[in-house]
Amino acid sequence: MHTMSDESQSRENENPQAGAAHKADEAAKPAQDQELDPVQVLMAEISDLKDQRLRMAAEMENLRRRTAREIKDAKTFAVSGFARDMLQVSDNLQRALAAVPEQAESDADNGLKTLVEGVELTERAMLSTLERHGVRKIEPMGQKFDPNFHQAMYEVPNTDVPNNTVVDIVQPGYVIGDRMLRPAMVGVSKGGPKETAQPGSAKTDSDGPNPSAGYDV
Repeated sequence: MHTMSDESQSRENENPQAGAAHKADEAAKPAQDQELDPVQVLMAEISDLKDQRLRMAAEMENLRRRTAREIKDAKTFAVSGFARDMLQVSDNLQRALAAVPEQAESDADNGLKTLVEGVELTERAMLSTLERHGVRKIEPMGQKFDPNFHQAMYEVPNTDVPNNTVVDIVQPGYVIGDRMLRPAMVGVSKGGPKETAQPGSAKTDSDGPNPSAGYDV
């Protein structure tokens, strides 16, 4: 009667390659058992969970900061369209004031003087209200032309000031927060000396325009 070992030996003799593969599988079993050590597997899973938790915490913090920034921007710039429309009303009030003859405005007995004062008061109140909502007026007179906040309408020959200096304001400009709401329409000088770089100005240029310059505050 043949035993199991005799049968295995007989199969190995008949197929040497199969016998070698069988022996290799038997030899690999202890190594596989060692690699699948439950303690090591558990430690690896714990490490992966820690990494996932840290990544999720970082993502949540980035989301919180981004949401807070978006909420702040929404509050700051939500009135941009309304403010831009109100600036047109301010322009019309200014045109009405400019159309009043000086002699009629200075006449104490003329009711037109009271009307002019009322229009001026209305305009100041409207601009004050806009300023409380972050809208501020740009006063670029005498400053270097900045295409980010100024719109050149014409050039004025002037050799007394550096080239590209704002020498006239056709229409005032406004900003809301740190963004341009409406550029100032200006006239700029030409024919003057080129502006010399001031100490520290190179850093300002590299950092981009300074929107706070020229605010009427």
